[in-house]
Amino acid sequence: MLTRTRLVLAALVGVAMLVGSAQGAALTDSLKKGTPDLQSAGPIAFCPEGILFIGDSKGGALFAIATGDTRQESASGELKVEGVKEKIAGLLGVTAADILINDLAVNPASGKAYLSVSRGKGPDALPVVVRADRSGKVEAVSLKDVPFAKASLVDTAKGTKQQDAITHLAFVKDRVYVAGLSNEQFDSRLRVVPFPFADVAKGTSVGIFHGAHGKFETASPIRTFAPYAIKNQDYLLAAYTCTPLVKLPVAELKPGEKVKGTTIAELGSGNRPYSMIVYQKDGKDYILMTNSKHGLIKIPTEGADTVEPITQRVSGKAGLKYQTIEPIKGALQLDRLDKDHALVLIQTTGGAVNLETIALP
Repeated sequence: MLTRTRLVLAALVGVAMLVGSAQGAALTDSLKKGTPDLQSAGPIAFCPEGILFIGDSKGGALFAIATGDTRQESASGELKVEGVKEKIAGLLGVTAADILINDLAVNPASGKAYLSVSRGKGPDALPVVVRADRSGKVEAVSLKDVPFAKASLVDTAKGTKQQDAITHLAFVKDRVYVAGLSNEQFDSRLRVVPFPFADVAKGTSVGIFHGAHGKFETASPIRTFAPYAIKNQDYLLAAYTCTPLVKLPVAELKPGEKVKGTTIAELGSGNRPYSMIVYQKDGKDYILMTNSKHGLIKIPTEGADTVEPITQRVSGKAGLKYQTIEPIKGALQLDRLDKDHALVLIQTTGGAVNLETIALP
């Protein structure tokens, strides 16, 4: 049997509650006031005391920014914003077609939702961060004259691959795990960055067997991942395009090393995962994932330690099974809102984009 979920709730919710003000102050004290030279706003995540991490693929850097947003909202009522993309566009003085929402993260210190946004298109797009609360209010987050720190990453992808230089990140314990592509031949990379930031070491190269493609691959980046413990050992459960689900032992993520992940599921070809969390319900652990083909899916983690690894070409689905959550369609990004709920960014059939609170299925 698998151990119960150890890391996700502790990293994103429990840490904010248990670390205490002393450590939180120490984390904030590591930041210096100024204006970060942010070139793009991609994947985002939180650590205690309302500190927001922003992945900057264009600049090849990771930023930590103190939002000052540390007062917990009332837990009553759902967080729901209809037409959130249109509201952001109005806030920025552009049309909805001129913005792209890149990621969603819930601040455990306040319960507010944060969205990383590109204003404009192409190389001239500007990075923006906005937040929303339970009242439906949407506001821009200042990125000027704020306490921040910057970690420049080593060997991030350039040129046509630059948009995938940082594809996902998460804060666990005292480290930021950063997935993306490098500019080397062994492309796929996982970086482990200590926080407060110190010198950033070269990342770990990650290869996997892709069942749908029938071959070992090193060029495809991890699209999303979630920390999880199996038999008291820390892992990252990672999802790739088209759609292998892989477990990676954290202990092997050492600078400059090459690691081969274990493929524990194929979720079907022609599919792109967007985001995932791990949660517990009725004494069992599950993965909740948004993706382009199946909407919102629920994957039991039971068997992740014993399932036969996928090492040969498969047609369709294999390994761990999943359940499609109906009637939710058009799910894009999600994050855990509280113990019993998730916050999901949903694109409607009419093209509008909403923020919706759902009960964990």
